[in-house]
Amino acid sequence: MSDSLLDIDDLSVVIGANQLVKTLSLEVHTGEIVGLVGASGSGKSLTALAIMQLLPESAVTTGLVRLRGEALSGKPEALMQQIRGRDIGMVFQEPMTALNPLMRIGDQVGETLRLHQNISALAAKRAAREALDLVGLTGEIGSLDRYPYELSGGERQRVAIAMAAIMSPPLLIADEPTTALDVITQAQVLSLLQQLVRTRNMGLLLVTHDLAIMAQLADRVAVMRQGEIIEQGDAEQVLRHPRHAYTAALLAAAALKPHAGAGRIDQSGDRAPAVLQVVDIVRDFPRKRRSLWRAAPRLRAVDHVSLQVRSGETVGLVGQSGSGKSSLLKVILALESSQGGKVRLLGEDFSSARGAQLHRLRRAIQGVFQDPYGSFDPKWSVERVIGEPFFLLNAQPAAAERRRKIGTMLEQVGLSASDARRLPHEFSGGERQRIAIARALITEPAVIVFDEAVSALDVLLRQQILDLLAQLAKRLNVAYLFVSHDLHVIRAIADRVYVMQHGRIVEEGPTERIFASPRHAYTQALIAAAPKLQAMR
Repeated sequence: MSDSLLDIDDLSVVIGANQLVKTLSLEVHTGEIVGLVGASGSGKSLTALAIMQLLPESAVTTGLVRLRGEALSGKPEALMQQIRGRDIGMVFQEPMTALNPLMRIGDQVGETLRLHQNISALAAKRAAREALDLVGLTGEIGSLDRYPYELSGGERQRVAIAMAAIMSPPLLIADEPTTALDVITQAQVLSLLQQLVRTRNMGLLLVTHDLAIMAQLADRVAVMRQGEIIEQGDAEQVLRHPRHAYTAALLAAAALKPHAGAGRIDQSGDRAPAVLQVVDIVRDFPRKRRSLWRAAPRLRAVDHVSLQVRSGETVGLVGQSGSGKSSLLKVILALESSQGGKVRLLGEDFSSARGAQLHRLRRAIQGVFQDPYGSFDPKWSVERVIGEPFFLLNAQPAAAERRRKIGTMLEQVGLSASDARRLPHEFSGGERQRIAIARALITEPAVIVFDEAVSALDVLLRQQILDLLAQLAKRLNVAYLFVSHDLHVIRAIADRVYVMQHGRIVEEGPTERIFASPRHAYTQALIAAAPKLQAMR
C-alpha cells in the first residue's frame, strides 16, 4: 500500500444533544480513491466538513484528524485557512452555490493561488487558464471572462474542480460532485477526478450515495449508517460480497429493476386518450450581441419538438444538460411562451389559454421539482404548502374540508395527517419530496411533470419515492412526464421514453426497446455512459 495521507482516528461530532458522527476511523493513501457511502443523514458530509474544520461553532468534536502526520484537529482558523486550498481541495455538490455569481471564473480559479502565493494578477490569470484547460474548459467555453450563470451545470462543476486542484493539493475531497449532472457529463467529471488522482498522485475521498459510481471508481469503500462506519474494505469485496445487512440493502435498492413501477399501459392494445399533447414546439432565446452592425443569431433551445402523454401513462424524457429539456418543460407548464407550436391539455389549447380558461386548465397539470425545499416557503406550515393550489378551484373548500383533504393526501403519500401542522425544515429530504407530491396531487390533476424529482435522493429514499409514485399512478390513474438524467430511474418507472439532443427528439419508443436496442448513436452513448453497479473497475 502507498503512503498514508489522511488518518482519521475515533472522530466523533456532537451538535446539541445529537451525536452525528460516532468514533469514526478511516484512512486515505496517496494515489488512492476511497469512497464514503450511506443514506442521507448518515454523517458523510459532516465527516468531510470535520476534515476541513468547517463544522458550525456549536459542533463539539473529539478524536484526531491527521494530514501527512500533522494533526488538523484543534488548529487555529488562521492556520486552517493556509491548509485549505494548498493541502486539501474540496469540490462541493452544487457548484452554483460554491461559486461567486459576481466574479468571472478566471478570477475565482486564480484567487486560490493569490491567497496562498505572492504572485501577480497576470501570473494568476495564466495559471487559471492552465487549470481550466486541464479540466477540459478550453476555447470560448472556458473563457476567463465568463460568469457562472453563463455555464452549464457540468461546466460549473469543472470550474469548481479547477479551483480545488489548481495548487495540486495532496488530498481532494469531493462531496456528491455529480448528483445534478447528466450521465455523459457525470462520466467526464468522474474521469477527470480519476485522472487528477493518478497523474498527480493525489488522494481522493469521494462522498456519494451512488454505489454504481463507487463500483466504477473507488479502490476502497467505507459504508456509513447513523454516524458509524459499519463496513469498509476493498471496493470489489464490499460491493460484491457485503457482510452487513445495511450494505446489502443499499445494493438492492441501487439495482432498480426494469419497469418496477411501469407496465400499466398495454403498448399493443387500445391506447388511452392523450391528456397532454406537445405539437411542434419551438423555443428561441436571444444571444449576447457581439457586433454593433448586426444582431446575434438566436439560440434555438427547443427545435420543433412533439410528444404526448396518455391517461395513466408514465413517459420519460432524457438528455444531457443543455439538450433543451428544462426549456421545453417551462413551455409545457405555460411558464414561458414559445415561438411556434402548441401545447394541448385535455384536448384544449393550453399554450394560448388566458383568463378563466388558463386558470381552469392549470388544475389539470402540476409539477414536482428537484429541490422541494427551494419551492416551499419555509415560514409556511405543511398544511398551507399543500393547500396552496386550492386557489385554482372555482370554489375553495371550507376550513374543515380543507384540513380533511390535506390530511387524507398526506396519508396517501405515506405521511401522517398530523404532519400538516409542522414546518418544512422539520422533515428529511425524502419526506419533503412526499410533501411536494401531495401538493401536486391536491387538485386531482390529469398529469404531473417531475423535473429531476429523485436525483438528489439516496438510493433507499429514491426506491421509496419511485414505489410511491407507481402506487399512486395505479390508484389514481394520473399520468406522469418524468424528466431525469438518471437512466436507471427512467428504466424503472417509464412506459415510454423520449430522448432529446440539441433541442430535438432523436428517438422515442417503449422503454425496454430503447434500452435493449437503442437505434440512435446519441441514445447508445447515453446508455453506455451510465455507471453500472455490476461493472467493477
